[in-house]
Amino acid sequence: MKTISSRQNPIVREYRALANDPDADDARVLLDGVHLVRDAQTAGLPFESVAVAASKLLYQTEEGDLAQALASAGTPVVTVTDAVFEAMSPVRSPSGIIAVARRTPADASAICNATSGFTLVAVDVQDPGNLGALIRAAEAGGVTGMVVTGASAHPFSWKALRGSMGSALRLPVAGEPDVNAIVKCLRAAGVKTVASVPRSGHGPDEIDWSGPVALFLGGEGQGLSNDIVSQCDDRVTIPMASGVESLNVAVAGAVLIYAARRQRSPLDAVRGGLSDSRRP
Repeated sequence: MKTISSRQNPIVREYRALANDPDADDARVLLDGVHLVRDAQTAGLPFESVAVAASKLLYQTEEGDLAQALASAGTPVVTVTDAVFEAMSPVRSPSGIIAVARRTPADASAICNATSGFTLVAVDVQDPGNLGALIRAAEAGGVTGMVVTGASAHPFSWKALRGSMGSALRLPVAGEPDVNAIVKCLRAAGVKTVASVPRSGHGPDEIDWSGPVALFLGGEGQGLSNDIVSQCDDRVTIPMASGVESLNVAVAGAVLIYAARRQRSPLDAVRGGLSDSRRP
């Protein structure tokens, strides 16, 4: 492996640039840590480059083993000094392995038009960690595609990717700044739209979640605008004990996603679960 010892190396600058400004086309992603790099490998994403801290090669480590395996498979892998790795990695406690991979961007229109799709629309979710956790809950709960719109964080920033724990590399996730365009697209496709509201909506189990349906979730603080709520076919509210005004958007999303999942198909059918025939 080639060794890099200067922070001025073009590869180092490229990683820093992608950490500061996620790819506008959602095609190139920065992956920090063994979990994300391995998820990308499993998903078959091509790597532009991989960097491993030199200290991870001094003895057997997950980072070193993964870097060696990728290099043996023909992936461009470089070794960098620990000081240089700290400059390349955006996290406070560098993991020891980092990569730039390429993905095929999802199309928002295709997600909206999916037959019998269960679509999640995140509107103005500005915290990348919350957005990542929401993407993770969406994949776990059987959402077929997700659209990130409005003033939301970038779904493929390194923070959102870490929050999604690799789900963003598997679940179709598309960015579309114009939320009204998404509403229009869904309505044209005959998709039922459900707005999450803090009060006066139907209970999660009172909503008809069957068929093609899209759940709209608003961001931290203000939630969905009155304009978006008025354009949706139904409203849903999570019942809460008195004194609690709201839930974290990822938590609220998970509650509603699984309420929908109970109607759409048995929970045991979710990936990794037991089928009815295998229940104890």
